Amino acid sequence: MSLTNKQKQFLKTKAHDLKPVILLGGNGLTEGVVAEIDNALNFHELIKIKVPGEDREQKVLIMDAIVRETNAEKVQVIGKILVLFRQSQEKKIHLPRG
Repeated sequence: MSLTNKQKQFLKTKAHDLKPVILLGGNGLTEGVVAEIDNALNFHELIKIKVPGEDREQKVLIMDAIVRETNAEKVQVIGKILVLFRQSQEKKIHLPRG
């Protein structure tokens, strides 16, 4: 599933007031962290993840790995915050068309 610009804009608006539900620690991206992100996506559909670190390239690699491992859509990245969306079976967030 690929999001249109209109859908991404809609999700950015919804994500604005959200607090990060996952904070990556010193161990980085472990299987346990991926499982927690997966659970959070199943429950909330739209989440923020805080990826600390000073190395920009390393952060980008970690964020890309999170997107790949969770089959989620990257809505946006603001500094150390990654906003992800993955629709669940219940479809709690109804996306606008096109």
